[in-house]
Amino acid sequence: MSQAIVVFNAGSSSLKFSLFPADLSEPWLHGQIDGLQGRPRLKAHAPDDTEVLQHAWPDGQALAHDEALAFLLQALQPFLKGHTLCAVGHRIVHGGNRFSAPVRLDDAVLAELDALVPLAPLHQPHNLSAARALQRVAPGLPQVGCFDTAFHATCPPLHQRFALPRELHDAGVRRYGFHGLSYEYIASRLPDVDPRAAQGRTVVMHLGNGASMCAMQGGRSVASSMGFTALDGLMMGTRCGSLDAGVLLWLMDERGLDARGIEHLLYSDSGLLGVSGESSDMRTLLASERPQAKEAVALYVHRITRELGAMAAVMGGLDAVVFTAGIGERAAPIREAVCRQAAWLGLALDEEVNREARPLPDGQQLCISAPGSAVTAWVVPTDEERMIARHTRRLVTGR
Repeated sequence: MSQAIVVFNAGSSSLKFSLFPADLSEPWLHGQIDGLQGRPRLKAHAPDDTEVLQHAWPDGQALAHDEALAFLLQALQPFLKGHTLCAVGHRIVHGGNRFSAPVRLDDAVLAELDALVPLAPLHQPHNLSAARALQRVAPGLPQVGCFDTAFHATCPPLHQRFALPRELHDAGVRRYGFHGLSYEYIASRLPDVDPRAAQGRTVVMHLGNGASMCAMQGGRSVASSMGFTALDGLMMGTRCGSLDAGVLLWLMDERGLDARGIEHLLYSDSGLLGVSGESSDMRTLLASERPQAKEAVALYVHRITRELGAMAAVMGGLDAVVFTAGIGERAAPIREAVCRQAAWLGLALDEEVNREARPLPDGQQLCISAPGSAVTAWVVPTDEERMIARHTRRLVTGR
């Protein structure tokens, strides 16, 4: 009997999923359950974005991961098309120093991953909760964990260090980098998109509600804008990005904020939302005439520009840039502003191609640099779910 793979990305209040045939061609289904903590709603779509599955639970009813997964496994049955579910792949944010590649999940591995919860307290517990829930709901179903940190394990040791006492570094306080599954997928596409970029010095910009950049040489990560946590680096939708640590001391001394108060400020009230006072959604800010919105957009581009220059310096030059994720794939004005600021690196933008670009189907790409540009610029849709499905199939079936 033919087989299928489901990919889960579990958060505190949502459970996203994609259902793939074992040949990893077009996914049969993708969707999510939102509002696990109070107003659960399931919606799923076919590849053409037609809504093919929906369900609503009573208002006020919380849904544990066990219940959500049990419901989903039943709801997916009609879409398996006679295939059998052979494995599940999970996105797990943090692999620490120990897990630099995908791994089969069992009790021992999950126990090790529990120890990393303090490094990713807003994500890791929910990632692991879903895996444990599935152990209870479907105990015989193989599970694979794929880590957002793993792709950056190739970064040189110096990039991973903070200038802190050695004991803290040895205890795990170091730069890890995130969005690794997205970068790994883009790296896998580059040989077909632009062989020179695949072999040379490329900066990939994952620009979404969470945003980061990765410097690649020969398709391997050599630097990431994110560090110990997913707070570092670029300005994001609601996260601040790089921040003078002295600000945290000031917030404690002058504003009386404790760790949880600071956590909420930096993760939820900052970034585009905090600067604009209006929205964390780039589409809203680009359409706004308010000075605060324009300042938020300008600061967003400024932070990308600084990081791009730093990464080009680390690599000793630049051959290509790639825009990906929600903003990178859809916000032409952001791409234009970034490319204009990168003219000194030899990047010449084809403004018309960039301006007229529309969201691309999976598996396609668009060159937005002008003919003869020393640095090529590309828009390449990312596909973290497909990357997880690839790893899951390899570990479970050997293919």
